[in-house]
Amino acid sequence: MSRKPAGTQKNTSVQRLATLGLFTAVALMIYGLESMLPTLVPIPGVKLGLANVVTLIVLKRFGTRDAFLVLLARILLGACFFGQLLSLTYSLCGGLFCMAFILFVDRILGGKFIYLTSVCGAIAHNAAQITVAILITQTLGVLSYLPFLCVSAIVTGLFTGLCAHFTLKILPVLQGK
Repeated sequence: MSRKPAGTQKNTSVQRLATLGLFTAVALMIYGLESMLPTLVPIPGVKLGLANVVTLIVLKRFGTRDAFLVLLARILLGACFFGQLLSLTYSLCGGLFCMAFILFVDRILGGKFIYLTSVCGAIAHNAAQITVAILITQTLGVLSYLPFLCVSAIVTGLFTGLCAHFTLKILPVLQGK
């Protein structure tokens, strides 16, 4: 039975924390850069969601808890640096529902097909944001955006999922799970 040298566990947890901090910083930087880009289509709420690539990578390499923490940190810091209180409400609800749905779909798909998982997460994100919009505006008229948002979620979710898929192939194996 081999024993780890004293302090190895502490070094590993420090490395893990530092790595997750870097992933959070990268996700926040991507989120900030994307928020500065002009919108691709004239439909409110449509954007690429490239910061979700980082969430998917952390989910696959480090697990649910760490992916949730990186997502939450990115949403909270992103709202502080780039948004407003209202954007925090939309982002938080969309992000949490997306994460829950991603975990559900990922389990069904056996951890494979990250691009399909990403598409389902993007659709769930938009559904949650539409729900928040209905609650805030007190009108069902917001539902008219849903078909457009679903189409954009399929395209952007597929792109984001493929980015995560290929990044995971070239990213060195990190000590996560």
